Amino acid sequence: MSKTINLNQSLYEICTQFPEVISIMESLGFENISKPTMLQTVGRVMTIPKGCRVKDIPLETVIHTFENHEFELIK
Repeated sequence: MSKTINLNQSLYEICTQFPEVISIMESLGFENISKPTMLQTVGRVMTIPKGCRVKDIPLETVIHTFENHEFELIK
């Protein structure tokens, strides 16, 4: 059974529910996500699509990576 992530959720909510997301996001280039202060502040308003725009990382790459880790991303 796959784990479901809503793309409208904040990164803080997602990482609280699925702590393994931190290492997945870090491997994709979101290096600041592993810093607790960043996750507690910016992470509360940042979503995966917003983060992709800021970091210039294609959303499709992120979706594909999460699918490889048995996550399902919904919009």
